[in-house]
Amino acid sequence: MNNTGKDIVVIGGGLGGLMTGALLAKEGFRVTVLEKNHIIGGGLQCFHRHGSIFETGMHILGGFMPGGTLHKICAYLGIIDQLEIRHTDAGCIDSVTFGGADGATYLLPRGKEAFGHYLAGRFPRQAENLRRYMDAVWSLSEEVDLFHLRTTRQDILRAHSEDFLMPADEFIAKYITDPRLAELLAYMNPMYGGVAGHTPAYVHALINVLYINGSSMFAGGSQQMAEALAGIITSAGGAIHAGDPAAGISIDQPERLIGQVTTRSGKTYKGDLYVSAIHPCALLALLPEKAFPKSYRDRLQEIPNSYSSFSVYIKFKKEAHQPFVNHPCYYQSAHGRIWKLCEYDEETFPSGFMYLTPPARKQGPWAERMTVNCPMPFSAVAQWAGSRTGHRPPAYEAWKERCLQHILDKLETVRPHIRADMEFCLASSPLTIRDFYGTKEGALYGYNRDCKNMALSQLPIATKVRNLLLTGQNINLHGICGVPLTAIETAECIVGNGNIVKKINEEYDRRKQI
Repeated sequence: MNNTGKDIVVIGGGLGGLMTGALLAKEGFRVTVLEKNHIIGGGLQCFHRHGSIFETGMHILGGFMPGGTLHKICAYLGIIDQLEIRHTDAGCIDSVTFGGADGATYLLPRGKEAFGHYLAGRFPRQAENLRRYMDAVWSLSEEVDLFHLRTTRQDILRAHSEDFLMPADEFIAKYITDPRLAELLAYMNPMYGGVAGHTPAYVHALINVLYINGSSMFAGGSQQMAEALAGIITSAGGAIHAGDPAAGISIDQPERLIGQVTTRSGKTYKGDLYVSAIHPCALLALLPEKAFPKSYRDRLQEIPNSYSSFSVYIKFKKEAHQPFVNHPCYYQSAHGRIWKLCEYDEETFPSGFMYLTPPARKQGPWAERMTVNCPMPFSAVAQWAGSRTGHRPPAYEAWKERCLQHILDKLETVRPHIRADMEFCLASSPLTIRDFYGTKEGALYGYNRDCKNMALSQLPIATKVRNLLLTGQNINLHGICGVPLTAIETAECIVGNGNIVKKINEEYDRRKQI
């Protein structure tokens, strides 16, 4: 199919917009990406402080092991060899520590068999239950064809197994009778915004299969992936415009077609098709009210968002000798909190967090940096919602400092001498994420997927504006794997169902034969 001469305007230069744009550029379209920030990438963005680089969102990668979904997609796009990827240790992809007198630490290995065998050794009475649980998790992942890059795909809202839309906490409890083990198996909750009674089991399964099969980290920062995707777009004759946000979208009636996008500086962009990769509520603010029926606009506003995060960024002194750890570490201050991470109480905050030492390009035995992510709901900062970065009131700054010190207190219990070894540290809150990413309520994973109302929390890619499509983490799946898979679906709405997936698999097979 020759698409030369056809123009596509993508609103939003995060992973979803860049991946969709790169896939369409490879199909022969001229792609223009409009990004509000001066730096492209969304969750891939990095920032620099005093000579150090820090990732803002994309800390842990799944699917980049050889044969993994992201490895195949990036090989097809021709960028896999441009990315500096460091795989986590096979013997320990994650460590999980519970605080308190009866706490324990678990070192979880890579691979379904090794993962299950290790936990069976720690919980021998649950060995058979664990086997059945692991089989059920992998079985659920097989029900999502796109996750495995299969061309014949089943819609998530269509008929599935009994477990598929069961609440994830009930799914685990169906197989596991030991409450400590059941809690441990939910440790990846911060990777998908898990909420008891609401998060569907298939989301839990996809995330666990993705990372248990092998996790990775960017060496030297995640911005490299954003730049690689942008290079595909520009080398195909497209353009990236950053730092000039879209300010309005005109609709030609009665055809119900976008006429043009106008940016804050007054520039206009026209295309044959338009793709929105921003939060749907941010899209509504750009469109005239008549673009969508009131029922659709109300629906977009009413869908609950996932929780956000309070993050700490630490730079160590050169002489500190804080060890580099080649995997993420999860900490829970006590048992019984894993499904309550979306709750907030300043007196007990944080009840849990994930911390890691991101690798440098030439990583030695000592860590240069550390990032700590603590789940936090937007309600914790709602009283300051009217403020913006650089203009926060003193009460907010005092609260932020208290949160930082609470985190460092608990971090010291698992990484002694943190305060003494810091050259400096920075902190961000859900307000920072909201303003930086432009996502409603600073939601880390966009809209919540709620098994009690999946029709509400799943949005179709096509819209009633005939030349407007949607992409990004709010539409189907989230994260480093889910967003590219959604990008494939969006691109295939234009070039034909299964066409891009077929090419991805053909390219991977070709490479294997070389």
